[in-house]
Amino acid sequence: MTDAFLEAGFNYFDTAHGYIGEKSEIAIRECLTKRYPRERYVLADKLTDNYFNSEEDIRPMVDTQLAACGVEYFDFYLMHALSAGNYGKYRKCRAFETAQQLKAEGKIRHIGFSFHDTAEVLEQILSEQPAVEFVQLQFNYADYEDAKIQSRRCYEVCQKYRKPVVVMEPVKGGSLANLPKPAQEVFDALGGSGSYAGYAVRFAAGFDGVMMVLSGMGSMEQMQENIRVMKEAAPLSEKEQEAVKAVSAILHNQNMIPCTACRYCVAGCPKKIPIPELFACMNAREQDAGKGGDYGYAKAVEGRGKASECIRCGKCEAACPQHLKIRELLERTAEIFEG
Repeated sequence: MTDAFLEAGFNYFDTAHGYIGEKSEIAIRECLTKRYPRERYVLADKLTDNYFNSEEDIRPMVDTQLAACGVEYFDFYLMHALSAGNYGKYRKCRAFETAQQLKAEGKIRHIGFSFHDTAEVLEQILSEQPAVEFVQLQFNYADYEDAKIQSRRCYEVCQKYRKPVVVMEPVKGGSLANLPKPAQEVFDALGGSGSYAGYAVRFAAGFDGVMMVLSGMGSMEQMQENIRVMKEAAPLSEKEQEAVKAVSAILHNQNMIPCTACRYCVAGCPKKIPIPELFACMNAREQDAGKGGDYGYAKAVEGRGKASECIRCGKCEAACPQHLKIRELLERTAEIFEG
């Protein structure tokens, strides 16, 4: 997949120390940096708040990440998943100032942050951190007017401060590629060759100031589809824009759990509950008019915690970028599948 991506003319790779059980940076080294000269690719990594507790911890962390990735510098380095809840820690530990020092030393080329909160919090950070060069936002048509995610409003703040946007979750954890039947019918009626994922990626890519659209691709099939979409890269037509609005309305009228399967909630769960898989079962049941999902639920909890085993510690909710009320949702999941 790395070879296909580079051969097609694309070169931006995104990782973080905690991804895939702390193996993502190693995978980058084995699949990419060992095999290609440094000028062939652009690499982004992140400083996550649970890997430092003081200013003195940050520089060794970055050195650890550089070594794990097998590179001497990061093209882009982000403060990871900033929100009102953790921004104070980054500020207290002088994370932005340390990143500027590392930039002066050549270990970082560009400083930014990924973000999961309101437009007001984003404006506060950008006003206080003028050295920031870009912002990574969750941005897709389903979240564009969402009151919690505030994709549009956050994008407008970035435009106000003239900060380029890197888009994450353009397909919302794959949910915009696996649409319910009424939504599929809206796109199918267009009569074109576009895929459901393709409409979502093109929506995100069509905005001024968007410098990159990231997509978590888990198969060669997904890779080839995204390559095809981005090589053609035409903005959505007026007719397609109307279809996207109609699909968004359908999605918001369904009682779906807006989980993107980022798995941040799973890492700290003391009961090892596979929360994204259980929510996928709930969504499958909703799409099937209150039926089904039982077999998927039984498979998901094999050797792992059931929804009913939640001890309500709240670690999952503190980690959730979507600000879901996970404890309440797990109670509901237990009632449906274990009641």
